[in-house]
Amino acid sequence: MNDGRAGAIHEADSGSVDAYVPSPNHGERRDGANIDTLILHYTGMPDAQQSCDWLCNPDSEVSCHYFVFEDGRIAQLVPEDRRAWHAGASFWAGDTDINSRSIGIEIANPGPPDGEPGYPDAQIEALIALCRDIVDRNAIPASRVLAHSDVAPARKCDPGEKFPWDRLASAGIGHWTEPEPVGGGEFMQEGDVGQPVEALQAMLAHYGYGVDITGTFDSTTREVVTAFQRHFRPAQVDGVADRSTVTTLYRLSQTRADLSVPT
Repeated sequence: MNDGRAGAIHEADSGSVDAYVPSPNHGERRDGANIDTLILHYTGMPDAQQSCDWLCNPDSEVSCHYFVFEDGRIAQLVPEDRRAWHAGASFWAGDTDINSRSIGIEIANPGPPDGEPGYPDAQIEALIALCRDIVDRNAIPASRVLAHSDVAPARKCDPGEKFPWDRLASAGIGHWTEPEPVGGGEFMQEGDVGQPVEALQAMLAHYGYGVDITGTFDSTTREVVTAFQRHFRPAQVDGVADRSTVTTLYRLSQTRADLSVPT
């Protein structure tokens, strides 16, 4: 890919890259933070090239490290050792500057309101190869391969419930468990209070989500439950903590090597 942009020629960090398309939108990683997180996004724009151009426009004040086109071509926009501006205001496991400790990948997909179409096979195969290279070189734990919606549940919904997290997990990328089927049982929803809500919030917070343990199922808890469902139980994304949601969360907590289940 050669779009004619002026600027320094950089060597790509990954062998999966087809072209270097430099973005000016990056800075120093703060406080000596090490890369330990990979954040996946969708572009949310109907045209992939326009999306890539926008991420390279200084007026946008947004960027990412890598951009994956629908046909599987990959462009690197920001060097991995730099802080790309992709996650915005975000939180995971006590960290509030996710940009300083993460690598961000934008995946060309229009998202809502265009119905969030699926992701082409060529795009996902290219993404898998790129992710595998990134997590191996940077020793990123499976539990820190995350959606933008995981770290910013009140603001973002990407890469959405049609993103094939299970397919990435089958290739050794990310933390995953087979979701408990939807259907019946007790549930918790916004407005509920009590010890079961407190236990739910404790599990979500212990896993990494930004939720206070209050025993009140408030709007923040609903947003976090919705983000969790988008990633780990996409069959029904409604912000209601039904038996399927709670069971899936518990299984994930049990199978995560660096996490013990709260009592």
